[in-house]
Amino acid sequence: MKIILKEDVYGLGYKDEIVTVKNGYGRNFLIPQGKAVLATPSAEKMLAEELKQRAHKLAKIKADAEALAEKINAATVKLTAKASEGGKIFGSVTSLQIAEELEKQGISIDKRTIQLKDGIKELGATKVAVKLHREVAAELTVEVVAE
Repeated sequence: MKIILKEDVYGLGYKDEIVTVKNGYGRNFLIPQGKAVLATPSAEKMLAEELKQRAHKLAKIKADAEALAEKINAATVKLTAKASEGGKIFGSVTSLQIAEELEKQGISIDKRTIQLKDGIKELGATKVAVKLHREVAAELTVEVVAE
């Protein structure tokens, strides 16, 4: 089944992409949740026209994302956490903590753009990916030190 995504779906595609999914996934999850619509010929024509009108806006958004990526690549986030003698953290460092620390440095990003699976659970420096745009990603250094 071909569908048009109305928002980014992790692992499937980005907003306004036409993708092919299994019938059950499309009909039972994506369409009822409002994440996609059926890709009929008329819906595809409307999407093409809408994308033409938004092309210049998307270029500005991408340029802003690239500028933000340069700031993030140059930034280092230093966080403190309680840790054992072996270097293991009690708990973990989450994307929310990283986003708040970046906010203090004057870089405002959404915590969902930080690609951190289970959190950081050890002391030391770690590289974390930040997905700012479908074509723009940055890499942030997060340094965790013991209290």
